[in-house]
Amino acid sequence: MGTVRRDRRELAAAVAGTALAGGLALSAGGQTWVTATVQRPEPLPPTTAELAGSSLVPLVSAAGLLLLAAAVALLAVRGAGRYALGLLVALAGGVLAWSGLRPLVTDVGAAAAAVIGPGTRADALTADVSAGWPVLAVVAGAVAVLSGLLTVLRGRAWPGMGRRYERRPAGSTDTPRRQRTDEDRALDAWRALDRGEDPTESAAEQR
Repeated sequence: MGTVRRDRRELAAAVAGTALAGGLALSAGGQTWVTATVQRPEPLPPTTAELAGSSLVPLVSAAGLLLLAAAVALLAVRGAGRYALGLLVALAGGVLAWSGLRPLVTDVGAAAAAVIGPGTRADALTADVSAGWPVLAVVAGAVAVLSGLLTVLRGRAWPGMGRRYERRPAGSTDTPRRQRTDEDRALDAWRALDRGEDPTESAAEQR
């Protein structure tokens, strides 16, 4: 029982971690990462644009959606499928972490200029990065990597979806058979007597 409980806790942790990472990624991607100020020829005043993470780094939102789908799939797949899914989750987490790290360690001027529109020169643009949201994306990526690695290392031993949730073949009406009791056998004997049959003969034939 201890092993079963541990496996279930690990599965719950992997599912929760993957779903949390996906939710954080989508939340961070919808926020303003960069406030860009574009200088225009005089006498035109400068213009300001607020760029969301999803427009500046589209992989953030894509990774978030993938991770949410993977959290559900972890409950359904088993064996090699779960191993492959763990690798995918870890890879998505790595991509997510790098996407959040890029605005913090690289010049985002060119990327911001491309988002604002054609004709916008990077050298005429000043980008102010709101570090909190990219950092949240990095944290989400790290959580996804840990959840994916846990799935890769331990996922084969985890239980799968219960049988009552598994799809039955089309047209199948089979239901799990319960074990027959003494009461069931007594009722069968009375029904046999009502039909004019000897229930002891049926019992002998079954033996």
